[in-house]
Amino acid sequence: MKKVDKTVMQETIFVFAFILIFSVLMEAVYLILGKWDLSILWGNLLGAFAAGGNFFLLGLTVQSALGKDEKEAKNRMKLSQMLRLLLLFVVALIGYLVPAIEIVAVVIPFIFPRIAVALRYFFIKKKEGKS
Repeated sequence: MKKVDKTVMQETIFVFAFILIFSVLMEAVYLILGKWDLSILWGNLLGAFAAGGNFFLLGLTVQSALGKDEKEAKNRMKLSQMLRLLLLFVVALIGYLVPAIEIVAVVIPFIFPRIAVALRYFFIKKKEGKS
């Protein structure tokens, strides 16, 4: 197995940091609304771990697709997308079937990596401005 690329690790750490921040904010919103209980915490942890793991697996797939011919890389990316989507579906299903886990708290963290990636642009621009 190949070593995980430095860029994949950096971006995954960045996304996990934002997932943590957004998860804390989500917990705070539930607490303010008076709807917080342990099922929210378990759902948030499950969803956040799945979302971050999904992003990491995407990075590994991109890393492994580099250097392959176009058709093989395309097929690898399609298979990865299908399997990662299936993984998120299974996680959401677990959140739905297990009474001790709140399904909404599982699914909301699935969007956190997208927000983190969108915000990444601002961090890159800020860093370039300092250099």
